[in-house]
Amino acid sequence: MTEADANPKAYPLADQKGANGATKTLNRGISEFIVMAADTEALEIILYLPLLCADKKVSHVFVHSKQALGPVCGVSRPVIACSVSILCLSVVFSTTFCCYKTS
Repeated sequence: MTEADANPKAYPLADQKGANGATKTLNRGISEFIVMAADTEALEIILYLPLLCADKKVSHVFVHSKQALGPVCGVSRPVIACSVSILCLSVVFSTTFCCYKTS
């Protein structure tokens, strides 16, 4: 999957990239869900995230490729984990509501 293949609607969603950023948003209580790459080398780096998600009652999902997750997060490098927070989703939903309201 290349950057051109990624859906442009997905770009603004990931606000924190990497295992540390995902952990920060989980601990702050602003994360809606966590996305992790299943092909992470040294999987131990992100194995604590599903447990932390369960403790915080936050959904998590694994995707096949860290190469595909990078462009969706808006970076050219591979990304092993990212967080979608309340702040990002509120912007997306308010924009969507305005589009439907005016149409």
